[in-house]
Amino acid sequence: MFNNSRNPFANLTPVVKNLLIINIICFIPFLMFDRPESGYTPVSDFFGAFYFNSKKFHPWQPITYMFMHGGWAHIFFNMFALFSFGPIVEYALGSKRFFNLYFLCGLGALALQFAVQAIEVHAVTGHILNPDIRNATDDAAYLAYGQAKALKLYGAYNTGIVGASGAIFGLLIAFGMLYPNLEMMIMFIPVPVKAKYLVPGYVVLELFLGVQQYAGDSVAHFAHIGGALVGFIVIKLWGYGRRNNFY
Repeated sequence: MFNNSRNPFANLTPVVKNLLIINIICFIPFLMFDRPESGYTPVSDFFGAFYFNSKKFHPWQPITYMFMHGGWAHIFFNMFALFSFGPIVEYALGSKRFFNLYFLCGLGALALQFAVQAIEVHAVTGHILNPDIRNATDDAAYLAYGQAKALKLYGAYNTGIVGASGAIFGLLIAFGMLYPNLEMMIMFIPVPVKAKYLVPGYVVLELFLGVQQYAGDSVAHFAHIGGALVGFIVIKLWGYGRRNNFY
């Protein structure tokens, strides 16, 4: 049961609390050393996730990228969502299953992002693991495919992914499946919206933005979709999505 104390942190569950602490601690090195405005990002480059054929990829990145964030707004909204939805999902699933769900969604988010990148790289170069691009020392290897395609290739190989958003999207899906009729108030929408409509609508919006690929959009939308997809599959496999099994 939830604590009725006025302390907003009284209802924090163990895993959510520790995830919040770890994310905040991991944000400190970013603030101390990274300078995104000048392109100097040693912490994000080392712990963020890069395309698996990039020289910047390291085996620890599929885990560490979940705890890295690219700015105050990025970490605030992710941690606010974790703080808002995480405890009620952890209460429903239990701490062990919640922990597993969170990391499975984070890994699934990156897996789909990698798959999309692999498709894009193959469409341009004819290879998923392109040795010429991997070992490129200047822009000539990229520009050999034309300027427009060079930008896509350079982005795939040299732009890292950071943030807990994929895992958070998995939690949102779990929340919507566990409490489909719970009404929520959303900014700029004057009436409450049930979770079973709001959460899928948000996923559809992410899919639209991912497909459109608007110029200047640096959000990894397919990672969000990957986290949401894994969240849906895991909750279904655990049986919580069955109406006669969980309310």
